[in-house]
Amino acid sequence: MEGVQTERKKTRMNGFWRDLFHVGLYKRSQGKITRQATFAAIFAVFALAAWRISSTMQVESQVARFGIPTAIVVVGGWLAYRLVNMPMFADFLIAVEAEMGKVTWPTRKELFRGSVVVIVTIVSLGFILVMYDFIWSALLRFLGVGFG
Repeated sequence: MEGVQTERKKTRMNGFWRDLFHVGLYKRSQGKITRQATFAAIFAVFALAAWRISSTMQVESQVARFGIPTAIVVVGGWLAYRLVNMPMFADFLIAVEAEMGKVTWPTRKELFRGSVVVIVTIVSLGFILVMYDFIWSALLRFLGVGFG
């Protein structure tokens, strides 16, 4: 039984590495927006990391100072590209985009009314909490309980 599980793990890892170095696009026409947004977000993380590394590096060599961040951006871009085209992850993103199409989005008027309700509720609760704090502070000062 252990041999079968080990073999499955090896097969999954081989599939992962094969997918990582595969050049083609998986289901090219499906889930485009979600896949592009996911790619952009992952690439932005790598780009920001490379920028931060280049700005904090304390090396004399210009090759190292700009080469390492450039390598991070290139490798990060490739990983992001491959990730959004791996069958398992791409199918997930395609399903997410399909579900987002089923969502009933509020109209501008409904959004405004809902936002007003939330803001009024938060301000009201804040006012109530300030009043409770004021009342309890006054009561405890009247009873002589010290506040440090």
